[in-house]
Amino acid sequence: MRFVPRVERGEAINVGAILFSRPRRFLAARVELDRARLRAFAPGVDLALLERHLGTFVAIAAGEPGGGPLAALPQSERFHWLVAPRSTMIQTAPVHIGRCNDPAEELEGLLTAYVRSPIIL
Repeated sequence: MRFVPRVERGEAINVGAILFSRPRRFLAARVELDRARLRAFAPGVDLALLERHLGTFVAIAAGEPGGGPLAALPQSERFHWLVAPRSTMIQTAPVHIGRCNDPAEELEGLLTAYVRSPIIL
């Protein structure tokens, strides 16, 4: 998942990941915001609003009531809604397929690889 403050410019910063495994009956979205990085990237960003909208993605993936009517859909339909192309400030990258034994662990790995700021020593 990425935050695109000015859609017309196409600049984005990764803010989360979604992982779906039909065989494991796993669907989860995780969001991690680096507030300082976001403010530097988009000084006028309303972080509270962004967090609320991203929280809705997480709730939909989890099937929680906070996700509204979409959260009541079957997992595969929720996943397809979450990753549908959109031209708003919150977008998802193209879907990639793969295999893993532990989807929760893999989701953590995706966050480390694509969302978290690298530690520079």
